[in-house]
Amino acid sequence: MSARRDTIAVRRGEELDVQRLERYLREKLGIADRSPLVIRQFGNGASNLTYELRIGGWEAVLRRPPLGPVAPKAHDMGREYMILSRLHPVFPLAPRPYAYCDDPAVLGSPFFVMERRHGVVLNTEFPEEWEPTPELCRRISETMVDRLVELHGIDYEAAGLGGIGYPEGFLTRQVNGWIARYERAKTDEIPGVEELQRWLADHVPPSPQPAVIHYDYKLNNVMFDAEDPSRMVGIFDWEMTTIGDPLADLGCALSYWTQDGDPDLLKYGMGKPSVTVLPGFMTRAEFIEAYARKSGRDISRLPYYLTFAYFKLAVICQQIYYRWKKGQTQDERFERYGAFTRTLLAAAQEMARQP
Repeated sequence: MSARRDTIAVRRGEELDVQRLERYLREKLGIADRSPLVIRQFGNGASNLTYELRIGGWEAVLRRPPLGPVAPKAHDMGREYMILSRLHPVFPLAPRPYAYCDDPAVLGSPFFVMERRHGVVLNTEFPEEWEPTPELCRRISETMVDRLVELHGIDYEAAGLGGIGYPEGFLTRQVNGWIARYERAKTDEIPGVEELQRWLADHVPPSPQPAVIHYDYKLNNVMFDAEDPSRMVGIFDWEMTTIGDPLADLGCALSYWTQDGDPDLLKYGMGKPSVTVLPGFMTRAEFIEAYARKSGRDISRLPYYLTFAYFKLAVICQQIYYRWKKGQTQDERFERYGAFTRTLLAAAQEMARQP
């Protein structure tokens, strides 16, 4: 059992066909327990929909794309399933996948089922049974750095992951691609965005040796042992994983890593601030220094990567806000993503102005 309940009742409009899914699970996975299928939902995600499945003592997690139209090549369940199938044996923090289904007759969209991990996911607060001492916060920070370095050190060719990305020209394609995504999802004219886009396109640095990158590495996508808070027991949401620039992955992680001295709009853009503002958590500069020391990589160009990471995160928020504004989702959480998009774009503009 988790240290605290991490699921909610399935949100209205996001229900699954229980009978069809149960029939599929029993036939595909050979589940003998005759207890009925019970479904609950993980409530924190804003992209793919993720559900907890239980049949008696058997349990698993199901991931499927969000409702409504989605961007081309986004939310590729088959690709994420394949990545987990090859990554799990060499990096056990990635959950073991059980089955992939692309038959729309089951749930109306592709989905996959994977193992359920238990532990504590940190976001805006600590569980009551953990005292957030500076020492604990420091250990958690170090664990976050260590696991990212470990991921970037995987021999991806030996793991059979060489074909999931195109590392040559990765960063240029990323910058141009996210600029195009922003234009497709734009709902308002925001001052300075065109200048920021030109700056990003004109200042792309050369990339280091490629690595497996998670590309959405943040506290609420990882899980810690309830009995040993410094031990990570799972990393989730591998849909953006590819072979690419490891510093882009580091920049992405840092864009989520708010600290006490940040402007209130950045800390409180989505409501409560992340726990990383608490005493003991590394600052972004300390995170960068620790990563450089442990990975041996040159991080002198990291300000560019963080600028791009803020822009990329702004585009993700804008895409979600676009879906809400167009009535493609009824989830009221997404109304505030418009304001947060502006905050992130302002943070990117400020980083771009630094010498």
